[in-house]
Amino acid sequence: MSGIGNIDLKQLRVLRALLKERSLTRAASQMGMTQQAVSAQLNKLREVFQDRLFLRSRQGVVPTPLAQELEPRVKAVFDSIEQLIPPERFDPASVQGTYVISATDYAVEVVLPELVARVRQQAPGLKLIVRQFESDRLHAMLASGELDLALTFPAFAPESCQSKLLFSEYHICVAGNDSPLHERKLTIGDVAELPQLIVSPTRANLIGSADSWFASKGYGRNIVMSVPSFSAAPTCVASSDCVAFLPSRILPHPLVTPIDLEESPPCFDVIAAWHPRTDQDPLQQWVLSLLQEAFPGQA
Repeated sequence: MSGIGNIDLKQLRVLRALLKERSLTRAASQMGMTQQAVSAQLNKLREVFQDRLFLRSRQGVVPTPLAQELEPRVKAVFDSIEQLIPPERFDPASVQGTYVISATDYAVEVVLPELVARVRQQAPGLKLIVRQFESDRLHAMLASGELDLALTFPAFAPESCQSKLLFSEYHICVAGNDSPLHERKLTIGDVAELPQLIVSPTRANLIGSADSWFASKGYGRNIVMSVPSFSAAPTCVASSDCVAFLPSRILPHPLVTPIDLEESPPCFDVIAAWHPRTDQDPLQQWVLSLLQEAFPGQA
């Protein structure tokens, strides 16, 4: 390995980009360089370390064992450099860009209006994209930067992600306005036997969030229908003999009425989730502060 005097910061930036992107093309795009310029810097790095560092593959490039060994050291170098530079004051009014959020229709109705109002007032240059919630791809989308934030429930949040409690929510059991079920108080045993509709926004199945509560009481559920959105549930309940457990914040609804129960399922949490790589990102910190402002004292 050649002396450290033969390497400069630009080459280390190229090495960091290649370790992250695993592609000369993507690394060049990230750094605003041509692919030829990145290749030239890589050749210099190979001379310094006397190692090929990256081998070509169908997907891009694969780091050699030495390059993999260097990865945490390169990160440590840039972490140290960033600590030398005083952080710039974040100014929402000057922000330009796009921020992508994944949310169920529940979060779109309950959480987003509070966030959007603040973003539009304080950062009019920031564009928001709200995507359909996909729990199976959530980790990959957050890790890759395809998503910036997910508004969801803890059960759907990847363990590798950071999260912030927004508020606690609870279910209310509802039936159509004209249902005879409103004439008396029902036990959990009564409800367990009733035909039930559940909302399954991420997977098309008949597994509901209140299943474990029924099971803990020794009951199964008579689930006969699943819909993909909370907004569809009241209409389907009103036009059938089904009951449904719906989050309190989307009620009241003109088509359904709460059923009087002797006991109800426990509360559940609504959270914001993000990838740890954006922990120190000023924009991410600002958005999270807006959510804290919108839902104060909930955590």
